[in-house]
Amino acid sequence: MTLQIVAGTANRALAGSIARVLGIEPASVVVERFPDGELRPVVDGLGGADVYLVQATGPPVNDHVMELLLLVDACRRAGAARVTAVVPYFGYARQDRRGRAGQAIGVHVVAGVLASAGTQRLIVVDPHTAALEAICAVAVEMLTAVPFLAQALGEQVPDGAVVVAPDLGAVKLAEHYGALLSRPVAVVRKTRLSGTRVVAEELVGDVRDRPVVIVDDMISTGGTIEAAVEVVAGHGAAPEIIVVATHGLFVEPAAERLGRATIRQVLVTDTLEQPVAPAMPLSVCSVAPLLADAIGRLHREEPLDDLLARA
Repeated sequence: MTLQIVAGTANRALAGSIARVLGIEPASVVVERFPDGELRPVVDGLGGADVYLVQATGPPVNDHVMELLLLVDACRRAGAARVTAVVPYFGYARQDRRGRAGQAIGVHVVAGVLASAGTQRLIVVDPHTAALEAICAVAVEMLTAVPFLAQALGEQVPDGAVVVAPDLGAVKLAEHYGALLSRPVAVVRKTRLSGTRVVAEELVGDVRDRPVVIVDDMISTGGTIEAAVEVVAGHGAAPEIIVVATHGLFVEPAAERLGRATIRQVLVTDTLEQPVAPAMPLSVCSVAPLLADAIGRLHREEPLDDLLARA
């Protein structure tokens, strides 16, 4: 089978970078949009191909999810032998359980319709829930960008620095960074009041007079990071904090929050397109080499063990 990259509109730059690493040209794709907002993707030249459809489902999430589903169907109808959805950021992954009766489990619904549309395999990067693999009806390859981000930090992490998890859910992630950077770990305990408001209440670990690297899988409104910055500053951490996350959604008021905090650098990947002139000290590390490596191995039917996220 011929290897083909198909790019959705969510992050064409990343898809192009992946194709360049693989030494191929992306397939021809046109996404028509009707006046009422309906989408109609058209894909050509996929007969018998092993297709990797690159489409993150970040903001606007619902538009990008719908486009992904229609693109999967378009690839099938264009004659693709196999369709793998490459979804670097998987929207709805935070909705992996019910908090009360009557709530939908969004990740279950999105994973189900992806399989029903004809997706035969799914590639994601640092998903918010490790349960995605169990929820999805097709094979899921959960890659991690943590080693790339740790390497990108390099010598920017000063001696004596502490890796900080901004909540209990990020403890394993912080331990992974701590191992790669050979740094100790501290943990902030937080309470979420709403989708945009977070209160951080306690710090476990010693950050006094020490540089801090706050790590998380994603930054949405910046509320969790802002609260963690306030806590570590209140415990005497050295100023000019570094923040690292795989996915930078930066939904308002994230730029304002991160711009006014005592943050020296915000490092994210290009799983989502980033603003050209952000109102914060933003650096971007590309996951194109990671995704290209995974795609090449899967196309050649080789294992991905060393690329996968830790359980």
